[in-house]
Amino acid sequence: MVESAIVVGLFASGLSLSTPLLFAALGEKLAERAGVLNLGVEGMMLMGAFAGFMGAFISGNIWIGFLFGIVTGASMAAVMGFLNITLRTNQMVAGLAIWLLGLGLSAFLYRLYFGVIAAPPRVEPFQKIDIPVLSSIPGIGQVLFHQDVLVYIALILVPVFYILLYKTKLGLKIRTVGENPKQADTQGVNVFRIRYLAVIIGGA
Repeated sequence: MVESAIVVGLFASGLSLSTPLLFAALGEKLAERAGVLNLGVEGMMLMGAFAGFMGAFISGNIWIGFLFGIVTGASMAAVMGFLNITLRTNQMVAGLAIWLLGLGLSAFLYRLYFGVIAAPPRVEPFQKIDIPVLSSIPGIGQVLFHQDVLVYIALILVPVFYILLYKTKLGLKIRTVGENPKQADTQGVNVFRIRYLAVIIGGA
């Protein structure tokens, strides 16, 4: 009984801790299908995490922090898009630049605001939500249906992104721009606009 509880707790924690990576993977998938290899994902994640934390810490509202993180991720992605799409710099170099920018800037701003402190600051996290009936299923209920709202949002976004990419006209444009931008241009598709859209949504 104890061993099964440990296993369930391990899987539940693993799902929760992997959620930020799932968000990043979905964003990168969208950008990549539009033809932009975004190697700056980690830098965007760091800046988004810092902005989200600061927004929640200062306002006392974690949802405001959540919005700060989205806006900051989208802003970093817009910079990435400017380097890759408008200036047409090497995608690997631009990605590494964004990664280093996020790594250094997030650490610098954190130190600038908090200084050197013994105990790190904290914000109240999202509370776990039980899905009625489903959360009472032995084992899997505690893993999948006793999580915070971000886990549910991430899991819902997986089929949403699939439908967006493979079942909608916008998804067809994104894939065409990524696979054959010249053909997309001849069909009247604004390649720059679609790529910027995909990169910024992915960053958010």
